[in-house]
Amino acid sequence: MIERKKIYNPNSNEKVNERKIFGGNPTSIFELNKIKYQWAYNLWKVMLANTWLPEEVNMNGDKRDYANSLTPEEKIGYDRALAQLIFMDSLQTNNLIDNVNPYITCPEINLILVRQAFEEALHSQSYAVMVESISANTDEIYDMWRSDMQLKAKNDYIANIYETLAQNPTESNLLKAMFANQILEGIYFYSGFTFFYTLARSGKMLDSAQMIRFIQRDEVTHLLLFQNMIITLKKEMPHLFTKTLEEEVMEMFKKAVEVESAWGDYITQGKILGLTSEIIHEYIKYLADDRLKKVGFQPLYNAKHPIKWVDSFSSFNAQRTNFFEKKVTNYSKGSINFDDF
Repeated sequence: MIERKKIYNPNSNEKVNERKIFGGNPTSIFELNKIKYQWAYNLWKVMLANTWLPEEVNMNGDKRDYANSLTPEEKIGYDRALAQLIFMDSLQTNNLIDNVNPYITCPEINLILVRQAFEEALHSQSYAVMVESISANTDEIYDMWRSDMQLKAKNDYIANIYETLAQNPTESNLLKAMFANQILEGIYFYSGFTFFYTLARSGKMLDSAQMIRFIQRDEVTHLLLFQNMIITLKKEMPHLFTKTLEEEVMEMFKKAVEVESAWGDYITQGKILGLTSEIIHEYIKYLADDRLKKVGFQPLYNAKHPIKWVDSFSSFNAQRTNFFEKKVTNYSKGSINFDDF
């Protein structure tokens, strides 16, 4: 079992080099002139530089597109994809604050977990802007997590993984929650984002895709956070990385691929140009392989990236052509040098 850290611990004499991701004895004072995990502080500065507000994106064009340009199938897919993102960011905001951060005993990591929770809440505000802008019935989208049985089944599965940690806070369950974060941020979110980029590629709902790009830029840092925590724990607490844990993690990823592939088929209904069932399944397998390899595990599928154009639509490079506005735009703030992590 692991214990929640104390919010005030004047009796602690823990030195910087004694800090642990969990299981430490912190004073709970943020002495940020003393850093053990430099990658965490580097990531904190990137996250600060990425600061943005949903109101920066004008949704007027999408209101017209939703009413006049989308097919009935595209409208259904848009609503379902948006409803799923609303649930996941709501879950993640609460999960980080109530379920993960209380057990993390390193101040520079506490710092970025709080920042990530803020960003997840900001994403919820972004979806509210999108729903209010395009939907004639906002309650229908917000109630879909409860009324759509396929969505509810998927949400129940995701939430139950985090509930395991809440009910039984052990070292192993906290580590598995970190892998679950890689799945949530790196498979479920990325798969959902692709639907919006596909519409944008056909010239529809460009404002929504722009909003999603801002959100996905945040998700890159969230992936890096948990990726680095897992890699660091592998070095500092190798006893946790047992054969049993590896088998459980692999099963988590297999199940995630199965769940997300079925969801992808459900929201596209085989009627979204550019997203066949074969492409959806291969892309989700590719995402799973990539997330596993990034934390030192063997890939499950050896899948190839079937829609590389998505990377161009989602990327914020220092200077690039904005596919939506058809002009060169400078996005210098918050650029990531992956050598820092």
